[in-house]
Amino acid sequence: MSSAACIFCKIVKGDIPSLKLFESDKVLAFLDINPLSRGHALVIPKHHGEKLTDIPDDALTEILPVVKKLVKATGAENYNVLQNNGRIAHQEVDHVHFHMIPKPNAEEGMSIGWPQQKTDFDKLNALLADIKAKM
Repeated sequence: MSSAACIFCKIVKGDIPSLKLFESDKVLAFLDINPLSRGHALVIPKHHGEKLTDIPDDALTEILPVVKKLVKATGAENYNVLQNNGRIAHQEVDHVHFHMIPKPNAEEGMSIGWPQQKTDFDKLNALLADIKAKM
């Protein structure tokens, strides 16, 4: 998707209104219009990129500090910070975005499963070596 067709880029440009919470040269934060709970907000880099690896490092520097400010401002004691990459990972908008989702009780907020896999330490150590070599 080109940035011209991107709904979040249109929000950044002001072509589509948003419930803006914070804005800087690099970041925009706004309330989610389909919230999972009260205070559910999105924090996006203004630089367009579909996946996290498409965003330059300098465009990401303010993201987590802004998420932290939102947590404090909403008073959320329990919350999830979510960032999805790709359709099968549940990404709906092709522009990097971070959700800050307050979890005030069992019914509201994010619900997730955690399908753990059995650990094969030989395979895990091989994976460790492979990833470290590429970093």
